[in-house]
Amino acid sequence: MTADDNLILRNASIEITPDDDRSIAIAIDSLPPLTETLITSLPKSKLESIVATARALYRGGLVPVPHIAARNLGSVDEFEKFLQHLVAEANVDRALIIGGDRDKPAGPFSDSLQVLKSDLLQQHGIRKVYLSCYPEGHPRIDQARLQEARRQKLTAAEKAGLCVCFISQFCFEAAPIVRLARELRAEGIYAPLRIGIAGPANPVTLLKYALLCGIGPSIRAVRERGDMAKMVAGNSVEHLLAEVAHAQKDEPNLGIDGVHFFTFGSVKKTVALIGRAREPVELKR
Repeated sequence: MTADDNLILRNASIEITPDDDRSIAIAIDSLPPLTETLITSLPKSKLESIVATARALYRGGLVPVPHIAARNLGSVDEFEKFLQHLVAEANVDRALIIGGDRDKPAGPFSDSLQVLKSDLLQQHGIRKVYLSCYPEGHPRIDQARLQEARRQKLTAAEKAGLCVCFISQFCFEAAPIVRLARELRAEGIYAPLRIGIAGPANPVTLLKYALLCGIGPSIRAVRERGDMAKMVAGNSVEHLLAEVAHAQKDEPNLGIDGVHFFTFGSVKKTVALIGRAREPVELKR
């Protein structure tokens, strides 16, 4: 990538699991100040742990972005207190709004749309929301329903006065990412898109998460090319990013303005990968 192409890395974010003190310390020591750091919300995650992690990241000079998983919220009162603590203790003003992985909701919220429609986010100081999107589809939701849900969530967020940005699920080829960006713009959706990239991880972990997330075509293509070892080391990411950067340069209306790195617990390796990804890459065209 050239200096101009590196622009898609100007908004580079990573994710961290609550209570992972080692990863928190690495992120604070290694990432540029004000880097957005997303905090995952798993079915067994405690809200107070998310708050504590957000507080540590904020005090370390980073920008905490908690996942708010609708089905993990036990009650409206619990949700309000969660937001109050996030804002008061960690100056949180943005969050990724997701449904969550629970089969059965813990409380009154069953999906992210209900959270967006509750008006509680903006009432408690949230000004920006990230919404998920899927370059290779969703393993349990068909494409038509995905598009309708996306439209409804975007409408609800905008009605609430919230700034919106999309973060895509990770995949291993540029073509699905570019196709998704074109699809969004063809639907009249102009919110910025931050693309999801898998950080370095062992093959078992990568395949496990790829299967859970419904990532099929791109990982099969990688395996067929014999590039699994490069992907595991993160060495193929620079080329993928270069392809996406060139597509954005050729088609400015794609609106790709950042990269989100899924760390799979390997924050140190992901930070090193981000540094390498900023280096020039020769792309055969």
